[in-house]
Formats: sequence, structure tokens, C-alpha cells
Amino acid sequence: MTLARRHVLQLPLGAAAWLTAQRPAYSQAYPTKSVRILVGVPPGGTFDIVARLISQWLSQRLGQQFVIENRPGANTTLATNMVAHSDPDGYTLILLGSPAPINVTLYSNLSFDFARDIVPVAGIESMPLLMVVQPSLPAKTIPEFIEYAKSKPGQINVGCGGVGATGHVAGALFSMLTGITTTFVPYRGEAPALTDLLGGRVQAVFATAASAINYVRQGQLRALAISSETKFDGLPDVPSFTKFLPSYQASSWAGIGAPKNTPAAITEILNREINAALLDPAIKARLTDFAAEPMPGSVDRFQKFVSDEIEKWAKVIKFANIKPA
Repeated sequence: MTLARRHVLQLPLGAAAWLTAQRPAYSQAYPTKSVRILVGVPPGGTFDIVARLISQWLSQRLGQQFVIENRPGANTTLATNMVAHSDPDGYTLILLGSPAPINVTLYSNLSFDFARDIVPVAGIESMPLLMVVQPSLPAKTIPEFIEYAKSKPGQINVGCGGVGATGHVAGALFSMLTGITTTFVPYRGEAPALTDLLGGRVQAVFATAASAINYVRQGQLRALAISSETKFDGLPDVPSFTKFLPSYQASSWAGIGAPKNTPAAITEILNREINAALLDPAIKARLTDFAAEPMPGSVDRFQKFVSDEIEKWAKVIKFANIKPA
């Protein structure tokens, strides 16, 4: 979903003044010059907006500009490669997202080792996925969909935003846990996959809540489940996947990473400030605008989360035999 960047990033003048007044003393040690945050997607979408929201906060809190550089390409691996080979001085960072741990197994010829060369610093947000289907589909619940899919092995087409995209592996995880066989149809992004779902050319899509929520509210699509652990306030009548599949976990998320060997003192400063941002009511409200939830935690906790994501998606990609296009 694309939002008006000015609307999303606008903070009250009083809040900006408060941020400046509350700038911590240790900001004098780091940073002493502008910091780049590389973003592996084009400007304008939610992933890019999250980066700009955090960069504004960090700029105001730490007294130096945190500048966004969009370097789209190769499912975010172009930007990741640049950061992996940058000096570990805290002045080149990356906006990590759910594609990063997927790419570890999806691509066998990368010029960097993500798990070795990138240090996860802080989580920012997590956005649940919706399993949405054509309203004409006879299945109205997850159990009914599983039964329907098993009666038509390989005949149900599931659209996704590209080979190895978050929605693709999320759908493959669903197939792995339920024993169904579907046919995945990759598109150049989530939006055209949803367009074809609306048109009846595919029967299901695992989409970010931000992209699909309005179609569900308007009755154009039916949501069978959402990947948040509990019911989602934006769609209170849609059950969590965990009601039917307790081990199902999938989301679209974002966080900050740095090159390996970045000093712990710097990663701790960044982690502390990003966690502070996630407590700010104005930033929490902006995240709510696109159905995202804050993802606070320590450096160690975020590193464990990313490590678990690498392990989980490796199993799914190997199970489904997913190969890059």
C-alpha cells in the first residue's frame, strides 16, 4: 500500500522540539556525521515509509542526518550486498525486511553471507499477512479451504508478489503444514496479484494486511485468516491462523541492520533510540496507519528473531523446491 509520505512522516512541531531537547548526551560520540540507510525497494511504499519514519526520529534524536538511499533490485539483495561490504563504522546501515532471511536459501550465488556479514540491530515493525480468497470460492474457513484444496490437488492457483516473495513462502508454509498442493502464480508485486484475485484469475493470495484490508472491508475479497497471534483490531471477525495451525508464523517485517564488526556501542545506541521511537504515540499511530505493529526488543532478541527466520524459511524453500526466477 502506498501512503502519502508527507502525511505519514509529519510530526507535530512540539514533538520535534521535544525530541531535540531530549537528545541524549552520548549522541556526541556517535554519530559525528550523516548516516546512510540503504533501502532495497523503490520509494513510496510502506517499506520505504518505515525507513523514512525512523530516519527522521534518529536525525532529531542524535543530531545528524540519517539519509535514505533507495537501491532497489534483486529482491533487496543489491542494497544488502552494498552494506555487507561497507566499513563497519555505523555510517552505512540497511533497512532489513522479511525478504532478507528468505534470500539466504533462495539464492545460491550471492557475493555475501547474510548471516555472517550483516548484524541485525533493531526491529521496527511487523505487519501480519491475510489469506484472502475470491468470495465465489466455496471455502469460507481455513478447514473448509484445506478440504476443498485436497479435493482439487494442484488446481487452486495462489497468486504471489514474485518467486520467493514473503507471500509466496507464507503460502508454501501453509501448504507444508496442511498437506495441500496448490499452484503458485508469481507476479511483479503484490498489487497485480490482488488485481487478478479480484478478477478471478487466481483463487487465493497471502497478502500483507495493509494491501488487502480495504478489499476485505468492502466485501470484494474474503479473509480466511490473519497471521497475527491474536485477533487483529482492524478486522476483528477474522481469526488468527494459530486457531487452526498453532505453528504457523509468517509476517512482513522491517528492522535496521549494520555491517559485521560494527562496534557494540554503536548498535546499542541505535537499538536504544529505535526502541524509544516505538514508544512514541505519534510513531505508533503512523505504524497503525498501515496495519503494522511495533517490534521492540534488544539487539540479542532481534538477532535471534532473524536467525529463526533464516532457519524457518530454509525448511519451507527446500520443501517447496522454490527456485529464483
